[in-house]
Amino acid sequence: MKNSNTPKLTIVGAGPGDVELITLKAIKALERADVVLYDALVNEELLQYATQAEIIFVGKRFGCHAYSQDQINELIVSMAKRFGHVVRLKGGDPFVFGRGSEEIEYAEKFDLETAIVPGISSALGVPASNGISLTQRKIAESFWVITGTTSDHKLSKDVALASQSSATVVILMGMNKLDEIILIYQNNRTDDLPVAIIQNGTKDTEKKVVGTISSIAKLVEEHQLSSPAIIVIGEVVRNASKLTAYFQEENLEDEFIFQNLNVMS
Repeated sequence: MKNSNTPKLTIVGAGPGDVELITLKAIKALERADVVLYDALVNEELLQYATQAEIIFVGKRFGCHAYSQDQINELIVSMAKRFGHVVRLKGGDPFVFGRGSEEIEYAEKFDLETAIVPGISSALGVPASNGISLTQRKIAESFWVITGTTSDHKLSKDVALASQSSATVVILMGMNKLDEIILIYQNNRTDDLPVAIIQNGTKDTEKKVVGTISSIAKLVEEHQLSSPAIIVIGEVVRNASKLTAYFQEENLEDEFIFQNLNVMS
């Protein structure tokens, strides 16, 4: 492979998991790529579009780090200078807890051209695919999207602030902090808010449980949910269209449990 192109980095959002939820612009970027560096949360079926590229897995998931962030930054620059167009393929949207801005900043220090292709964040796409409206008239006027694990491996302090509001709260990377999250809500509120936890959202392997602050930990343990998953907390879960329809069915599936919810039709 010869370096016939100007060194360039394109940060591309791969969407929440379903291969059909990637954008057309993202597909075109993959088709033009000379090198693709992809994360653990990316659906590998998307790599079929990178027919001209060298493909490198760089990890980046809790407990799964093929490369450190510094190593990824250096790899972007070295691959771009050697081969040309590097596509950095990230799950969801690269600017929603994806560290895309850091990689852009580093690449520009070495005079690489840069471009950004947004993606559908799991914080938006996964609730929507399950009929959860993050905002709803007379119920939730806003929503928070919060990381469950900060750079120093602690729970974000914003969870405590969000728990005191009427906003819908979406927590990413929070499964390892679930007990802490529950305790915060129990300390800050008297109501038993609905909670949905969705693992591998939008994929064929999706699993989900729905309960309340008081019941969700037991449900997660019983049905063995784990990362990657999102946590959605708020009254909008109670009114989710797909969840309501499901609850009304007579035959309940094992992977989707309602508990302590008075679901409105």
